[in-house]
Amino acid sequence: MASQKRNIRLLVEYDGTFYHGFQVQDDPSLPTIQGELEAAIATICGETIRITGSGRTDAGAHALGQVVNFHTYSSVPIERFSVALNSVLPKDIRVKQAESVPFSFHARFDAIAKTYVYIVDNRPHASVFLRNYVYHVPQALDVAAIKEAAALLVGTRDYASFQTSGSSARTSIRTVYYLGVEAEGGIIKFIIRANGFLYNMVRNIVGTLLEVGKGKLMVEEIVAILAARDRSGAGPTAPAKGLYLVGVDY
Repeated sequence: MASQKRNIRLLVEYDGTFYHGFQVQDDPSLPTIQGELEAAIATICGETIRITGSGRTDAGAHALGQVVNFHTYSSVPIERFSVALNSVLPKDIRVKQAESVPFSFHARFDAIAKTYVYIVDNRPHASVFLRNYVYHVPQALDVAAIKEAAALLVGTRDYASFQTSGSSARTSIRTVYYLGVEAEGGIIKFIIRANGFLYNMVRNIVGTLLEVGKGKLMVEEIVAILAARDRSGAGPTAPAKGLYLVGVDY
């Protein structure tokens, strides 16, 4: 064991298909990303520790750039951490990078922005191979209308209408820096970057924008939905399987 405690930051990628979200659950038999990471760290470091994640992804959601940190006395060289952890982690969780950071670093509280991508397959027939990674919407969508509506959601706003009940957030005001919609070959990507997200905020925004694309909501109704601060006025929650945490800024 090393005599001095270290603060280790990990960049993690995972396929969330078979997990009950990032956060450990009250029922220890339910697999979670956090649980698997902590078990791997315990094996490699010989310590029982609790990691801190930048945020909690939902059951079935994925990540290309989740960030976690933990404190350890382990003497495992930092350049060996990723390889060592990956040797004991399940194949659907991978540590892409490990680094020593100042002891004050906190993966959640120090984050200043996060970027999510949500992927919709808008082709007539669902792909067997993409079924766990995209939301299949076979109906024709008006992408131009979706883009117009998305622009109305950028800025510092009260996003209470896009927050699923059960959130412990002290305020529903957030700043969305960017909300882009890219469509190519029948695949539609929603890219959203904000200083923080409410519970199910991205999935609720995507579900609402898809209603605009289907013609069930008019573009101008987005303004009224925001102003109402009422979840019942917005669209449905898009499934978790199309959601990816792609990056966290510090």
